[in-house]
Amino acid sequence: MKHLFQVSILLVLSGINPFVSSAEGQLLNMPLPALPENQEILVSEVNLAPGQESTPHRHNAHVFVYVLEGQVNMQVAGGELVTLSPGDIFYENPDDIHAVSQNASDSESAKFLVHIIKTVGVPVTTPVPQ
Repeated sequence: MKHLFQVSILLVLSGINPFVSSAEGQLLNMPLPALPENQEILVSEVNLAPGQESTPHRHNAHVFVYVLEGQVNMQVAGGELVTLSPGDIFYENPDDIHAVSQNASDSESAKFLVHIIKTVGVPVTTPVPQ
């Protein structure tokens, strides 16, 4: 099952989605620049307690956030603050500083998946001085 999920992610990122027709349910379709060799994809589940937020940081990677539960506030430096709900996607490019990542609720938890395309061996997250 884990292997099927990994293959599905790669197919989705390549534009081939075996589970959703392109006419129905497509969540994101965007070209990526040619990726150099030595890249990997990391998929993580993030759970935020009510009101929890992260400090500003960067990933030096392509980041796709897919909200599963609750509502999440997201913002990159210089960008608009957005509130995401289940089924919404948020994208960060490798040059972005992730200024806001916060559970929008003070009473309910939030959960999202983070898909990161990064260079092998490079840290996933780098803190940004405030």
